[in-house]
Amino acid sequence: MCDTMVALGNSTPDGAVIFAKNSDRQPNEPLLTIRVPRKKHGPGRKLKCTYIEIDQAEETFETLLLKPSWMWGAEMGANEFGLNIGNEAVFTREKQGPASLLGMDLLRLALERCQTSREALELITSLLEQYGQGGNCGYEKPFHYHNSFLIADPHSAWVLETAGCYWAAQEVKDIRVISNRLSIGSDFDLAHPGLVKNAVDKGWCKSEADFHFARCYSRRLHTFFSGSKQRSSMIQCRLEQEKGRITLETARAIMRAHDKNTAGKQFQKASLQSVCMHAGSLVGDHTTGSYVARLMGGSHTYLITGASTPCLALYKPYWLTGGNSIAFRPGEEEQALNFWLKRERLHRAVLENRVPDLEAYLEQRDRIEAEIDRCLDEVVAELDRTVVPAVQRTRSEGHSLGARYASALDLESIEEQQQEIMDYALGTEEELLDQTLARAAETGLPAKIKGGPVFRWYWKKQNARLFSAGETASPAERLWKEDCS
Repeated sequence: MCDTMVALGNSTPDGAVIFAKNSDRQPNEPLLTIRVPRKKHGPGRKLKCTYIEIDQAEETFETLLLKPSWMWGAEMGANEFGLNIGNEAVFTREKQGPASLLGMDLLRLALERCQTSREALELITSLLEQYGQGGNCGYEKPFHYHNSFLIADPHSAWVLETAGCYWAAQEVKDIRVISNRLSIGSDFDLAHPGLVKNAVDKGWCKSEADFHFARCYSRRLHTFFSGSKQRSSMIQCRLEQEKGRITLETARAIMRAHDKNTAGKQFQKASLQSVCMHAGSLVGDHTTGSYVARLMGGSHTYLITGASTPCLALYKPYWLTGGNSIAFRPGEEEQALNFWLKRERLHRAVLENRVPDLEAYLEQRDRIEAEIDRCLDEVVAELDRTVVPAVQRTRSEGHSLGARYASALDLESIEEQQQEIMDYALGTEEELLDQTLARAAETGLPAKIKGGPVFRWYWKKQNARLFSAGETASPAERLWKEDCS
């Protein structure tokens, strides 16, 4: 379960595109933040995705990926051109195919090979035609689904929704949300050539005039129990209210939102209907990572939790500049795993009511974010002043590198400021985490999960699996097994 949103430049105060996604998955599944450099591969190479091998591109672009630890693909991410993609599980009447490309594989392939949202749309649909989609997407239990995608670049965005090999696409006009449901009706801009005929032949509609993609192709019971209607409505309503004023801070607040029946009780009850999803029932997932992006010309700013549970985590700024900070290189997956697990220890301590003063932690987190926001405003303004005009001149004059027009001294100074902010955010978060976990250990409070019997049983089981003596290394073992296969 997931939610993804976008606001184009006509809906923001400064013309920037705002993109955000929460990744909702099984709660013990680590979500790693990995930065993959641009690379030349040469002709005739093959690429092993999660389940199948496909032809490799001769060159792949630099990417920032938020990916489940065991699979090749990613839940969301960006590339060096500011292309951002998030995917969603959708439940359709088309049968599941054999193991092939996962939706997460398709997302990563598009980021590695495309520069614009339209290019990504065309690549994903061509890969669907060539290889299909299918395979288990679950970590500790099987989970199969088809996929939808929200694809954005600094100038445009598309929604792509699939059902097996069939698909429909709609260009975004201003604001848009996708969740775990088909949302395109009869007003699509592009579609698989056999989309309507397939629905008519299977008796899902009477004629082309009667065709409605979501109504015809949705598996309604699964879609209903996903809670996606409530979550997408919550996000859409907030975006409508803030239209023209949508910023990074707006998106961050939306990613932390809970439904009215859960707010204030999120560590005592599960909620499929919250954007910041909390597991704890027989159905549903947990938000294992969150990501917000601001796309403006050649200037792209990211806020990443690197942790589950956005209402608890601190969003840390990130730029695709020299230093890595919270993003790890290929080969550093174990460090990325430990980074996520350390923050997950805080979440589980809160669930077990072993954090003596949660409000004090949240107040300090908010103070740190407020200071980061103040510094971000200054750096983003400088980026917009320096880099964006350079990129605009590049387009008008036909040059390949926009940054050549920007002062090298200005760019170097900006990158130093970016690194300082990233280091400050990570350093203060680490200090706050260490202090909070140390206090939890010093007080010696017994683990006591509150809530109903199912909620208590669920989290006791999850905590035992993730952190018991026999299971602490389980996610890493799973990760390395996949790497070596």
